[in-house]
Amino acid sequence: MTKASIINIRGVGPVLFERSRRAKYLNISVKPFKGVRVAVPQGVSFTIAEHTVHSKVHWIQKHIARIKRLEKNYILVSNDNIEIDRKKAREILIGRLDFLAEKFGYSYNRVFIRNQKTRWGSCSTKNNINLNIRLLLLPEELMDFVILHELIHTKFKNHGKEFWEELLQKEPHAGILDDQINRYNIGL
Repeated sequence: MTKASIINIRGVGPVLFERSRRAKYLNISVKPFKGVRVAVPQGVSFTIAEHTVHSKVHWIQKHIARIKRLEKNYILVSNDNIEIDRKKAREILIGRLDFLAEKFGYSYNRVFIRNQKTRWGSCSTKNNINLNIRLLLLPEELMDFVILHELIHTKFKNHGKEFWEELLQKEPHAGILDDQINRYNIGL
């Protein structure tokens, strides 16, 4: 059984068809720097998947145009060709985390420094904070913004009104910084 295939679709270009055990339904996605991908669930043939894509060409073209506009604004942050000293990264990131936690009166349980593919950071229900090692590749104010964002999650577990009020109280430029961080692509 074929696991993946790239098929050139007229009006779209190359499309990656990939067998997925997790997919329950045929799923078409268009992602920055990745292109068009079709997750093909078990029990659905690549031929049927290809026919479905042909029927969705206009939808795909619309999303490709939107993604191309977004790609122009993205700044790709990838450490594929950059050596990051993990020990030094841990020291810097935990240092900033401790500084900001003390400055703003937050506490956290444990911290993990990881090379994540999709997130800059996260905070668990147990107040464990995960930080992406690639934060070191960002400007310092954005690195601190992400860390502060995760510290606020130790108090508010969602992005509701209270979370944003707290964030704006601690960082009045949060809206601008949030827009800036969204311009950075981790570099999947």
